[in-house]
Amino acid sequence: MACRISELVIPCQDPQRLAAFWCEVLGFIVLDTDDGAVEIGPREGFGGLQPTLVFIPTTEPKAGRLRLHFDVNATDRDQDAELERLLKLGARPADVGQTGEEQWHVLADPEGNEFCLLKARLS
Repeated sequence: MACRISELVIPCQDPQRLAAFWCEVLGFIVLDTDDGAVEIGPREGFGGLQPTLVFIPTTEPKAGRLRLHFDVNATDRDQDAELERLLKLGARPADVGQTGEEQWHVLADPEGNEFCLLKARLS
């Protein structure tokens, strides 16, 4: 049997704010809060098909590009409409050296963590 990713841990300066942002982006809910950390995930909770996200507090600011980032896909609208929604939630365009010819958009969350909005719509 192989392993599977169950949680992704993200150090951040404001776990509540980042958890709220990603709950809106992904349709997740808050599952647990403990010692300043906030765990979010799908309504079915920990251990399902999707990993949960755990935002843990740190005083260290983000430095440089992330070595790991999220790719997200819209589920109920096209890419342009989803881009507009994400920008209204607080995402902002990010430049990581893309050419402008890509079929995805590079964005940053409220703490500057890069993520990509891909073109394909998932069901």
